[in-house]
Amino acid sequence: MEYHDGQRELQDRFDTRRMADRLGMVAGDTFGEEFTRFIEARDMCFVATTDPDGFPDCSYKGGDPGFVRVLDEHTLAFPVYDGNGMFRTVGNLRANPAIGLLFIDLEGGTRLRVNGEATIEFEGPVVASYPEALCAVVVRARAIFPNCRRYVHGYQKVDRSPFVPDGETLTPVPDWKREAWFDGALPGNDPALDPDHPTAPAMPQF
Repeated sequence: MEYHDGQRELQDRFDTRRMADRLGMVAGDTFGEEFTRFIEARDMCFVATTDPDGFPDCSYKGGDPGFVRVLDEHTLAFPVYDGNGMFRTVGNLRANPAIGLLFIDLEGGTRLRVNGEATIEFEGPVVASYPEALCAVVVRARAIFPNCRRYVHGYQKVDRSPFVPDGETLTPVPDWKREAWFDGALPGNDPALDPDHPTAPAMPQF
């Protein structure tokens, strides 16, 4: 793993250059069996992107375990489901393909980081393999490395989000899409426009 001048400055300030160099030897661009199992057991991850001016954006992505798939030893993919229509993550990737992903086992504390370059696929077998996916993000890994787990608090999953498509049952729409404030703003084919489509409450927005 290479470090830029800003990182080196801080490593030298706190005398961590030797440790950073040692840890940097662990990073590679190949997933392997252990990392593949870890990633495909996760049901969520965090995704970092930047806009054309370099301003960052961080997003949570969730699905059923295995929604992020390792396609080969250098490549993974994840689906883009219906959201709030802003397309901040995917839009950023169209302008700047650099991407960072953070996977955390919140019950065990293990973390894995994947940095790479992304492309967006709107059709093809990868997209078709995800029920209700609008498109898929395919990431070519440049650096894959684990992180220290010491500050990860222990959590336990309570339940599965009812909004994750399973390909078998009708996925509900969030109740906020049926608020009067969104009248005339939804896409023409949005299921929320169908009064017979099931609704489920989503967490309130700030």
